[in-house]
Amino acid sequence: MDGIPTGPRTRGPDHPTEEGHEVLELERLTRAYGEHLAVDEVSFTVPDGRMVGFVGGNGAGKTTTMRMVMGVLAPSAGGVRWDGEPLTREDRIRFGYMPEERGLYPKQPVLAQLTYLGQLHGMSAEQARERSQDLLTRFGLGERLKSKVEELSLGNQQRAQIIASVLGDPKLLVLDEPFSGLDPAAVDQMSELLREHTSAGVPVLFSSHQLDLVDRLCDSIVVLHGGKVVAEGSSEELRANAPLRYRLTMAGDTGWVRGMPGVEVIDLDGPSVLVQPEGEEVAERLLADAVGRGTVREFSRIRPTLSEIYREVAVA
Repeated sequence: MDGIPTGPRTRGPDHPTEEGHEVLELERLTRAYGEHLAVDEVSFTVPDGRMVGFVGGNGAGKTTTMRMVMGVLAPSAGGVRWDGEPLTREDRIRFGYMPEERGLYPKQPVLAQLTYLGQLHGMSAEQARERSQDLLTRFGLGERLKSKVEELSLGNQQRAQIIASVLGDPKLLVLDEPFSGLDPAAVDQMSELLREHTSAGVPVLFSSHQLDLVDRLCDSIVVLHGGKVVAEGSSEELRANAPLRYRLTMAGDTGWVRGMPGVEVIDLDGPSVLVQPEGEEVAERLLADAVGRGTVREFSRIRPTLSEIYREVAVA
């Protein structure tokens, strides 16, 4: 990165070294390919002990952003900080990374390969082998230790790849589509593994197209579209900022709602109508009008799903 030192970091009183308080910060991170901005001034943080979901369509810039965090790509502008200091090569050695293209060699035995990767993270051969074997056994691969990676099913290859990313006591996890190809049981296993790391204070950033999973697991969500952050916050914060919508159901037809000022009809089906009023006062007037017209069977605020919020902010 331009202007960011690569030597050992130094710290003053404003940047203490206590473990458990490390935060990843992206500051107006930008990557250009000619005139095309793949990532356009992306800024957000991944605090210690938090899981942040990174969502967006194909080509949104998620993988490019993660590659810049890990030093695989240099940014065109902006930077990345770790615990208040510019990110260094020494910091990245302590991170666990699962790239989009994966990284295990297909013709090498899985245990031997994981042991080697553990050593690259500073573990002794014995420590790396023991840790790898424990994790492989935990995730149902205890009888496949000597199998070549290419001999494993795609789901088991994914398990092995995630195991590779958590070897060596990582201080940060950056995972690109870690749940892709996993069956429900494996998803639960890997979710538990990630929670163990956040419980120990490790920040986790992962991308996924599985929005229901992101909604369930993550403390906060960053939505990327066209290389820009278009929404950010917890699920509840994103829902609170979503358009105000109500479902009105009556004993009779609700077609009359189409003529009410300040009310947009989203969907109407006889006695039931989904509306988007301009504000709470308009919603109250709508309810009062409905009561004056007959029996109201339902009038309820509709909380959007994360998928609906995503479509609102990221799908043109």
